[in-house]
Amino acid sequence: MGKVSKATKKFQSKHLKHTLDQRKKEKVHNDKIKGRRGNKSEEEKRKLALTKEEQKLKKASKEEVFKDLSVEEFFGKGIDVPKSKKSKKSKKDADSESDVDSSSEEEDMATSMAALSENDPEFYKYLKENDKDLLDFAPSNPLDGVNDDDEPEDDNEDKMEAAEDDKIEITLKLVKGWKKELHASPNLKLIRNIVSAFKVAVNLNREGNIEEYKYTVTDERAFHDLMLVSLKDLPQAVQKIAPYKNTKGSRTLPSNNNVSKLSAIIKSHAASLLVLLNDITNTETGALVLHSVDQLLPYIISYRRILKEIVKAIVNVWATTREVETQIATFAFLHNACKEFKKSLLEVVLKTTYSTFIKSCRKTNIRSMPLINFQKNSAAELFGIDENLGYQVGFEYIRQLAIHLRNTMNATTKNNGKTNPQEAYKIIYNWQFCHSLDFWSRVLSFSCNPEKEQGHESPLRELIYPLVQVTIGAARLIPTPQFFPLRFYLVRSLIRLSQNTGVFIPIYPILSEILSSTAFTKVPKKKENLEAFDFDHNIKCSQNYLGTKVYQEGVAEQFLDLLGEYFALYCKSVAFPELTTPVIIALRRYIKNSQNVRFNKQLSIVVEKLTQNSQYIQNKRIDVDFSPNDKSEVNKFLNDVNWESTPLGIYVAAQREVREEKARLVRESLEEEDKEKEKLRNMGEEDLEMSD
Repeated sequence: MGKVSKATKKFQSKHLKHTLDQRKKEKVHNDKIKGRRGNKSEEEKRKLALTKEEQKLKKASKEEVFKDLSVEEFFGKGIDVPKSKKSKKSKKDADSESDVDSSSEEEDMATSMAALSENDPEFYKYLKENDKDLLDFAPSNPLDGVNDDDEPEDDNEDKMEAAEDDKIEITLKLVKGWKKELHASPNLKLIRNIVSAFKVAVNLNREGNIEEYKYTVTDERAFHDLMLVSLKDLPQAVQKIAPYKNTKGSRTLPSNNNVSKLSAIIKSHAASLLVLLNDITNTETGALVLHSVDQLLPYIISYRRILKEIVKAIVNVWATTREVETQIATFAFLHNACKEFKKSLLEVVLKTTYSTFIKSCRKTNIRSMPLINFQKNSAAELFGIDENLGYQVGFEYIRQLAIHLRNTMNATTKNNGKTNPQEAYKIIYNWQFCHSLDFWSRVLSFSCNPEKEQGHESPLRELIYPLVQVTIGAARLIPTPQFFPLRFYLVRSLIRLSQNTGVFIPIYPILSEILSSTAFTKVPKKKENLEAFDFDHNIKCSQNYLGTKVYQEGVAEQFLDLLGEYFALYCKSVAFPELTTPVIIALRRYIKNSQNVRFNKQLSIVVEKLTQNSQYIQNKRIDVDFSPNDKSEVNKFLNDVNWESTPLGIYVAAQREVREEKARLVRESLEEEDKEKEKLRNMGEEDLEMSD
């Protein structure tokens, strides 16, 4: 079978149905006219008159053909036209035949109308008044109305051919012309063309993209220049066409038709920027894209769905990147945008930031911890932009943490019905829950600092009590030595919160429970070839370390550090002697009964420093002339004295230097390992290239 012509395809898709319907209408009208009495000519009567023999033959043939099937079923199966032995007619002959048929139909129709006017003038007059189109009927060839430029929507082959013919190659000369025109006289059509070309560029290597574009790009230099023009020059041109105004530190757009048309174009451009945001691989590209988004933000701010997607993409880069500079760039964008468009952006950014951070910190190790801490500190600043909104969002999420803790504590076993939190402890004892508690302690520490409040109490201060209760409950949920690393992590979080907010938190009872645990009461096992346990990047002790001397020494070191850090918070307090007296008595009693000689010596040093600091405060308050009720004077006590100059402060500062030196050595060893791995990886790639 020969290839069907393009004109035939177009006729079948656009005009065939309409033509068949029109012919049916013609037949109905013709039957009505011919069915009237007196309308048939003598010649037509002779043609319609059949002999009885012809009628019998026709009836017999009809019965034979439709013996088993109805007429509708027979034609419904289609008709097999036998192949003609004669040669096919040429296209020219077919066209001439169609012209003859159409002209004959037109002549027959005109003859019928003339006969009708003579034989039945009343009916002709009725048709003239009510159905004038029938009298003026002039059949035409449907192919005459087909335009070569029309493309059927369902004809993919024609669409592909037209698309290939209409595509414009993006060249370096074209991009330079666009850039020059953008600076000279920008207009909506030019911006629309650049946006379309930019869309092609960003989707160039994306799989599964079947959308047809107006432009195509193959030149690498043209591609590079197009990206720069779209990200740097286009926003400046947009601001020339529809400049915004700065009102109270926020950019606002005038309300006119030009702005609405331009915003629709920028909406399409924002989808391309979103593709780039999801594919950021280095700091330079990220900074360029973020700067472009920031300049176009006033034009995108009204499109809520696009705006949420952009925020989600930026926050995802902030939470997953390994480069600190990229994290800083994304945080700077979020911070500035939230301050400028507080009503439109802040709540979306806060919720997206928190949820994305929780997902990204599921896996925590020594390499990812610095980036996670940066995320906590930067997100805490975002919650401080609007403290009333920060309180609403914080209350909701802290309440969720409290509900998880309550459900875990109320979990019961099926056997005896007694409370058994170990059945559901995994909901609480994981990095995500611990990072959440630590994150909120940083948020409250940042916003509820007395120096920042300056006499105006922050709304977030009301969240301190529920957060402390949830943190203490989580730390005490399972009091076994296996989860002492988690307890130490949460204690450090509480110490930070107490230090920055000035709120007293009873932390020592959480630490004192460690002294009565099996980690100190049982004789430790001696295992060789065990490195020191990493308490800073683990919340659970593995079975290899549990009950060993290495783990016991690590727990003792952590206990002494946290004990000193906690009491160093109050080393200048006028009530320090009353605070530490019960602790000094309890620790001295423990030292007398303990068999751990090494730990007893270390603990005795801390007890001695506590005693010296207590005597130091007593000597300083001999000359005090105010009562404990005078809070203003109590708060001013020893304000001119640096905490590091106190006896306990000197000891704690020295311990911090030791810990920082250890952490520095660990970081340097990790950096050397990473460099060595990178070097080996590069050598392996070079060997593969040489082998190829």
